[in-house]
Amino acid sequence: IVMAAPRCLPGTPDLPTLHATLRGLLRFLRGALPISGAHTVDFYTASLWQELVGLPPDGVLAALREAAAAEEEGPGFIDLPQVFCETSQKLMSTEAFALAAKHYSVQSLGLCTPFEQLLTALRVNKEQRTGENVKAIKFMNTKKSHEVQAMSELICSIADYYGLKQIIDVGSGKGYLSSFLSLKYGLNVYGIDSSNTNTHGAKERNRKLKKHWNLYHAQTRGDAHGPALKMPEEKKVQKEVKCKGDFESTPKNTLVTQDLSADVLPEFSKSAGSVIRKRQGNLHAQSLETAFSLVDILPIEAIEPTSSQVHNTEMSEVRTRRRKVTSKPSDSSIYSPLTSFITADSELHDIVKDLEDCLVVGLHTCGDLAPNTLRIFASKSEVKGVCSVGCCYHLLSEEFEDQHKGKYAQENWGFPMCRYLKEERWCCGRNARMSACLALERVAVGQGLPTESLFYRAVLQNIIKDYYGITKCDRHVGKIYSKCSSFLDYVRMSLKKLGLDESKVSEEVIMDYYEKYKPRMNELEAFNMLKVVLAPCIETLILLDRLCYLKEQEDVVWSALVKLFDPVQSPRCYALVALKKQR
Repeated sequence: IVMAAPRCLPGTPDLPTLHATLRGLLRFLRGALPISGAHTVDFYTASLWQELVGLPPDGVLAALREAAAAEEEGPGFIDLPQVFCETSQKLMSTEAFALAAKHYSVQSLGLCTPFEQLLTALRVNKEQRTGENVKAIKFMNTKKSHEVQAMSELICSIADYYGLKQIIDVGSGKGYLSSFLSLKYGLNVYGIDSSNTNTHGAKERNRKLKKHWNLYHAQTRGDAHGPALKMPEEKKVQKEVKCKGDFESTPKNTLVTQDLSADVLPEFSKSAGSVIRKRQGNLHAQSLETAFSLVDILPIEAIEPTSSQVHNTEMSEVRTRRRKVTSKPSDSSIYSPLTSFITADSELHDIVKDLEDCLVVGLHTCGDLAPNTLRIFASKSEVKGVCSVGCCYHLLSEEFEDQHKGKYAQENWGFPMCRYLKEERWCCGRNARMSACLALERVAVGQGLPTESLFYRAVLQNIIKDYYGITKCDRHVGKIYSKCSSFLDYVRMSLKKLGLDESKVSEEVIMDYYEKYKPRMNELEAFNMLKVVLAPCIETLILLDRLCYLKEQEDVVWSALVKLFDPVQSPRCYALVALKKQR
């Protein structure tokens, strides 16, 4: 069943159809979730292969490779009892498992609205906007360029469809998407992001930013068909900053990405090209002195101070005086970043003083920020549309996860969002959500999993359990593998980092463990491949939950999943797009 779409927009599955899809997906996941939910650190200590899989590992690997090479799903859908044993719950058929996992992926279920079809529908009776000749590739790496160009094109088309000029970019990070929307498409973009670092050298950066911003616009507007302007390289002064990426120590439902003030427009300096966003563990970034803070030229009443800004009274007073004498940019297409924590309950009027009918967008918003972006869209009358690509599923808060009981008192959980899954009291668990971040498409083209490093860690866990009596360790080993020349070196460095007495384990004992488990490395490889094959199913569940939530909103007239990016370049490639009734 396809719901009617406004003004010739493509039809999309209605809520009963999505519920039927969820029922089938949940039936499969009830058997498969123990595999996704298992942690490879515990692979040998918990005998995971023997507990969850009733097949030889080499046979599983061969069957998965064969299934990956098959083009078609084949006739008939294998019923679930053939996948898992009804009594032991062990995996009994790799072929059936692979077929079911493929069937319950977003693409196979036919849930996506084709990107080009949507663009064509949005542009009906409208000329395609050309914008300024700003080449995204000049500003950012290939992956980010691919993402920003595709998403900005869709956002611009939605804005034109509704006749809107204002865009609210939540979790704007370094401003890649925001600046491109502003520079290329002439949109008025407010990028909202939280920052935990104080801004230093505000006056000098402010002067440089205004100079380069005005110069950039003057030259690009004067030569719309010429090459993109390359800004002069500034003196590089780098410092290490720890960003508010540790979600464990952060209030839930706060907007947390990267340090906006440290690197608002990285394209203004060649040196900024080396800045790489890291998503695993704590987020770190290189803060460049050549990247300037637009926060300091905004009116003071538009800024909601973060906790890190409040305590620095002297700098706060300097900024206050500066902003009071600085007029608001008159150019309607300027990119204005605002430093603020934002939740589903935040009043946008308190953050954006000239709020008008707008779109809310977010490119790879981490954890709970993605569902909260949808809640902001649903609850604020001024927000007429949303385009949101989430990421970092492992950072989502789950309402029915046991570890949260009595720990958090909140209403707006990251998962589940929709009524159907709330009634089911469905819980994935952090390990399953972590496995949903695995990139099946990348593995399929040869970008495999780091099997040996995972093997090292799993064997180390056995040593820690046997010699130190520790079954659960609060501290993490981290990325030690790349620094080690051997398993022995790895164990020594890991024990030292964990603060454990190395003298308890001799070199001979360590190598005995290695020799004992090395023949069973294929079990770990096969198990991780099962998790990779399952990854799209967990992601499908999370995306379906969000789509169902949008379908439940009374004033939302159209909502869809859209595959925006090439999944090899950008594994988190699906956007949730929704529109409200037009006046």
